[in-house]
Amino acid sequence: MLREFGIGVGMLVTGFRFWTVRPKLMALGLIPAVIAFLVLAAALVPFGFSLGLLTDWATPFADEWVSPWREVLRVSLGVVMFIAALALAGAVFTALTLTIGDPFYQRIWRGVERSMGGEPTGDTGFWTTVGEGIRLIALGLLVALLTLAIGFIPVIGGFVAGATGIVLTGRLLARELTGRAFDARGLTSYSRSEVLRISRARVLGFGVATQLCFMIPLGAIITMPAAVAGSTALARSLVERAPRPAAGLAPTATASSAPGPTSASAPSMPALSVPPSPASPPHLPPPTGSSRQAPPAPSTPPSPASPPPTAFPSPDA
Repeated sequence: MLREFGIGVGMLVTGFRFWTVRPKLMALGLIPAVIAFLVLAAALVPFGFSLGLLTDWATPFADEWVSPWREVLRVSLGVVMFIAALALAGAVFTALTLTIGDPFYQRIWRGVERSMGGEPTGDTGFWTTVGEGIRLIALGLLVALLTLAIGFIPVIGGFVAGATGIVLTGRLLARELTGRAFDARGLTSYSRSEVLRISRARVLGFGVATQLCFMIPLGAIITMPAAVAGSTALARSLVERAPRPAAGLAPTATASSAPGPTSASAPSMPALSVPPSPASPPHLPPPTGSSRQAPPAPSTPPSPASPPPTAFPSPDA
């Protein structure tokens, strides 16, 4: 499992390496990422500055607490609220960036496909991207609410909430980013879920690494084109690794199943029987009128009896 998780992280590294292969093409992906980042920053920055007022409003019961417990509670709650906001921001940023920059990212993932040996013939529609983005935002909101609820657990709530938000959001990002490569291969939603389920650790490794890069200041802008390129490589590896029926593809013809020119007319070979041992001769059924009786085996003539030995007279006689 750890090895598969590391392979998923390596897929994101592969996406970053594509900067050295097609730098101009990857630079195009920065444009929608910058636009989406500025939109989210306009919402996150005021939210961060108002965390003090929000935590005071959410914990009126702590007004009578003695210091430092009142401050510990409210600071911990503020950290959890900001982690939940970052989890939602990662989903919103991905959905908004992919929708705005659909023409740019189409060129990036198709360029990656060609560089890796072939481009699928299918196509992805703009409205499909919009629908997937809305779905991602809705699921991201649920993850943010779950993260916020876990944060109220005493002592360990902050740590568990942060880990849960990163893991669940990473899983959502991996599914969303691989969507174009899967759609171009004609995979249905069920087939896509099966392919992702078979390589769950690899998908999680890619998604968690992407989400951690998104949480770095200005990291989301640089990471987004690499995430699109890396998710294309990830999708190729998942389809190649999964069984073809699970991926919604026709099974590969084998030598025993592929029809040949003589497969229908070739007679089946009879089973070979082991002849019985001489010690136990086979039981032959009595001959019938319709069956031909085998001629008797010729009898071996008895050997002639040897004549008695001739007696010679003794020399003394």
